[in-house]
Amino acid sequence: MLNSVVRRCVQALLVVWLMATLVFFSLHVIGSPIDILLSPDATEQDRQRLIVELGLDKPLWTQYLFYLQGLMQGDLGISYVFNQPALLLIWQRFPATLELAVTATLLAVAIALPLGIYAGLKPDSIPAKAIMAGSILGFSLPTFWAGLLLIMCFSVWLGWLPSGGRGETAGMLGVQWSFLTLDGLRHLLLPAINLALFKASLLLRLTRAGVREELPAGYMRLARARGLPGSRIVFIHLLKNIVIPLITVIGMEFGAVISFSVVTETIFAWPGMGKLIIDSINMLDRPVIVAYLMVIVVLIVGINMLVDIIYTLLNPRIRFGAEGKS
Repeated sequence: MLNSVVRRCVQALLVVWLMATLVFFSLHVIGSPIDILLSPDATEQDRQRLIVELGLDKPLWTQYLFYLQGLMQGDLGISYVFNQPALLLIWQRFPATLELAVTATLLAVAIALPLGIYAGLKPDSIPAKAIMAGSILGFSLPTFWAGLLLIMCFSVWLGWLPSGGRGETAGMLGVQWSFLTLDGLRHLLLPAINLALFKASLLLRLTRAGVREELPAGYMRLARARGLPGSRIVFIHLLKNIVIPLITVIGMEFGAVISFSVVTETIFAWPGMGKLIIDSINMLDRPVIVAYLMVIVVLIVGINMLVDIIYTLLNPRIRFGAEGKS
């Protein structure tokens, strides 16, 4: 088990280094921030001075070495636009994105698990077919289009929920959170639903497939033969066996929810990392772009490694098989 964890840690560090290298050289291909930061009437002296201030006068390999050194020290440079440490800007926006991603994931699980179990237990019923048709719709609707529909329906026509912003927040552990206030919850609901639609559809179909696969299993027939109540068979025997792959998917999809919240945050003016990165891309603010991408890379790699470890702990067959090989 320990050897497996060490091997995964080494693989994770290698992936982070490769992605850091790819991010660095990709950003130097897309253009120079000098043309955006300087006004059209700036002189050549102003241009050269700004190039020196930003360190763009050094050879590319020197910039790369400084970049790796700063990355190991947690220093990804100063934002060209905000004149603040780029990593600090990301961490200031991170709680809002994390709150939105956690809420969307919880909503997706709360919607998908019961509906998926029902559709798996009664696949030929009309409600089950309607549920599966709805899951296809959840897959098909683009995020931006679904967000606009939610705003039109619940904000413009019905006036039940606000269309943007984070609302009133309250402090906990030194961080401001929206879910601690009623107004914040009202602002959080629409973007969370929008972000949860695709994930709920994915988890619903996986849950249904897991139920259909496990129903003919021997342990299920034995449980029914023993005369156990249907609720006990479903929530103890069946759920215990389908939840392990679902945990893996939920863990991996959680990183995707964070990284792909850009569209939702932009539509609903949610002040998270996604909105910041859109503004930074428009201004070609390299340090902030690099900081955002590296935080996402480290987060996804860390989540995937944690999911692998949890899956190994939950699945005795994998754990004992690995120990037998070692």
